[in-house]
Amino acid sequence: MQLETQRLLLRPWIESDSESLYEYAKDPDIGPITGWQPHKSVEDSRQIIKSVLSKPHTFAVCFRSDNKAIGCIGLKLGDDTDLTERDNECELGYWLGKPFWGQGIIPEAVREVLRYAFEDLDMTAVWCGYYDGNEKSKRVQHKCGFVYQFTSHDVDVLQMNEKRTGHVSLLTKQEWLKNK
Repeated sequence: MQLETQRLLLRPWIESDSESLYEYAKDPDIGPITGWQPHKSVEDSRQIIKSVLSKPHTFAVCFRSDNKAIGCIGLKLGDDTDLTERDNECELGYWLGKPFWGQGIIPEAVREVLRYAFEDLDMTAVWCGYYDGNEKSKRVQHKCGFVYQFTSHDVDVLQMNEKRTGHVSLLTKQEWLKNK
């Protein structure tokens, strides 16, 4: 399964993406703000592709022109999310390599993944969160129509071995259809 936009190809991760993943995921400005440690090696990235990024509905963000993975976007359904217990709702997550920030890439990818969630997977709502200080993620959610729902304090961020404040937003299928 792959998705396409005007500029982007959203496709499953493959092991040969390990070097590209490492190139961007080793940056300390990427992982920690989203709740995971920077990657330490190409082999570390290869293992993350096998164990985490190979899940269904998880896509490498690539330019259509070169098919090189520059970020990640995905949906968490069922037991993979703690933001909802409903089978017809899911959680959206994303990150992008720093050289590509500010180009509208993630909002473009989010819009296509929302279309996929609502039209292909028949979801009724998509949840999305960010930690305090991640203003870029907050801005993406706002641009894409998400509406703030609540803030949680002392959220366990297991991979970082710390507690944070998290903010959660929601986009319903009804609102998405209205603004489509």
